Amino acid sequence: MAADLVAEDIGVNCIAPGTVDTPWVARLLARTDDPEGEKARLAARQPTGRLVSAEEVAAAVAYLADPAAGATTGMSLAVDGGMSGLRLPRA
Repeated sequence: MAADLVAEDIGVNCIAPGTVDTPWVARLLARTDDPEGEKARLAARQPTGRLVSAEEVAAAVAYLADPAAGATTGMSLAVDGGMSGLRLPRA
């Protein structure tokens, strides 16, 4: 799509969120025997040590929607706390 629309000055991008701390995730965790422990385990697997916030995903969307991002097209922006791009040594 980005290639098809670039000549019309239309940018096409996507946001690829990781595990986001949302009510939906909270409902899934609530079904486990240890919701807080499961949330802590999810956070621990993130290179940042925490879940992504909905506000962080919204900020990425706002950036791509801003005219200042006009040169950004055909991209997938990972908002995943480093899950897709970082390979940290295990402690």
